[in-house]
Amino acid sequence: MTLTDETISSDTRAEAGSWPQYRRVVLDWLINDTQRERFMDNIVVQMSERLVAAGVPVERVSVHFQTNHPQWRGGRLLWRAGLKEAEIDLYGYEVEKSQTFMMSPLKAIYDGANELRVDLEAPVADPAAEASLYADLRAEGLTEYVAWPLEHTLDKRHVITFSTGRPGGFADRHVEHLRDLLPAIALVSEIRVKNIMARTLLRTYVGPHASEEILAGATTRGSGATISAAIMICDLRDFTALSSLWPRDDVIGLLNNYFDALSEPIEEHGGEILKFMGDGLLAVFPLSVPSACTDMLAAIRKGRAAMAALNEASRANGHPELGYGVGVHLGDVMYGNIGSKTRLDFTVIGPAVNVASRLETLTKQVGRPVLLSKAFVERARCEDEVDPLGAFDLKGLEAPVDVAALKFD
Repeated sequence: MTLTDETISSDTRAEAGSWPQYRRVVLDWLINDTQRERFMDNIVVQMSERLVAAGVPVERVSVHFQTNHPQWRGGRLLWRAGLKEAEIDLYGYEVEKSQTFMMSPLKAIYDGANELRVDLEAPVADPAAEASLYADLRAEGLTEYVAWPLEHTLDKRHVITFSTGRPGGFADRHVEHLRDLLPAIALVSEIRVKNIMARTLLRTYVGPHASEEILAGATTRGSGATISAAIMICDLRDFTALSSLWPRDDVIGLLNNYFDALSEPIEEHGGEILKFMGDGLLAVFPLSVPSACTDMLAAIRKGRAAMAALNEASRANGHPELGYGVGVHLGDVMYGNIGSKTRLDFTVIGPAVNVASRLETLTKQVGRPVLLSKAFVERARCEDEVDPLGAFDLKGLEAPVDVAALKFD
């Protein structure tokens, strides 16, 4: 949506004629008309356009959020005059250690400043002593920069900034008008940030598909569905002995590197990791995707290459090499909530999962790292990529299972 003067009715303009009435157009919209807008970036764009239409000469608006994400420390939403969509940038935890951040206005706000108002037209005595952002803003032709905290619940601080290119910067009345909007912006943004955090935390701990199911209401014990999937169970070898021989931090680092090597290819090829089980993982590739089996094989091969590179680096650092076993099967599984009345786990269960688990255990006996059931091989049509090993009696299963080992170069 692009806001023009025509968006504000002629009756409203005739009645208003001054900022307080126009302010109600912006403020009332923030409080009453943004309920159906899920995304904060769209709100930032529409708010900025409404401010311009109301006579506040904003040319750049940014909102900076801190998040609870395993990879990203936070993000920035940025609107500039003329943009139809906000720019969205994410930044990692390492940014907070950088000299640029330490000298930035964001750091000052996070540390407790309640307002920063910077005259970008004023002479700079020592450019090396000021935030590099200000030089960038001058290069864009901006004349003043204002930053405030957005105060969320439990003293959680985020930041909003406004810049103008108006000669002489903002008038005092412009700054006053913007300041008046801060409580409403904080309220509107907190709801969206908490939604993002809830979605991010769920995706982090249960995976993307399971998180969407939970957010859609699958929160009661037993809720779920039966799906057909290729199932992959992976387990690290000799981890118990390794844990007792090496310092805790070294062990955790090795384990995280191992999970990175195997997990990233799984997610890259469309699989979903449902859980990490100590030094193992459970992943599924839904057979509703026609290429699910070949996608899983590609993920396994790429994971093996990543493990080889990891082991080479481990040897160079004096750390032990890591071995692992993978069991693969396919079939129908129950996908949903299982657990006690107050503690649930969103996972898959069923005979097909048990077969994959037994195949993973069998890798220790036969000395091959990846074992596939005949059912999977036939579905994947990968007979040329495997060595048939024959039928095996697996613990807990009534009938023998035909097993093949994946060949590697």
